[in-house]
Amino acid sequence: MALKVELKPGEKLLVGNCIITNADQRTRLFIDGKSPILREKDILTNATATTPAKRIYLAVQLMYIDEDISTGRETYFGLINDFLEAVPSSIEIVNEINNEILTGALYKALKAAHRLIEYEQDLLNHVPTGRPRLPADDQGS
Repeated sequence: MALKVELKPGEKLLVGNCIITNADQRTRLFIDGKSPILREKDILTNATATTPAKRIYLAVQLMYIDEDISTGRETYFGLINDFLEAVPSSIEIVNEINNEILTGALYKALKAAHRLIEYEQDLLNHVPTGRPRLPADDQGS
């Protein structure tokens, strides 16, 4: 069964090692085969991988595009180990990514890595800002 992809005007699509850019109107494509496929919105670059989880996603993305786990294995595991040290509560998502990579399901690993980005963002959204209120602040009131 073919994968159906609808592209907005100007939207890009990665198929294998090729970038396809849509013209000025909506387009529907049907793609048969097993080449890696990513929409523009799902592609990260070195410049856009600005957080630890995004760098993990980028490492998985490179494995997926190259269809070769060895491409980024060292980088990936270095990033994962650092991330787990900083965020041990992410172990469940990290285990999922690892299992998908080990079974060769790199697209599923990429989706799990996207959940890691969301998890990281959720943690960052709940970090208190400003300086903490200290008991000494209440003196003199």
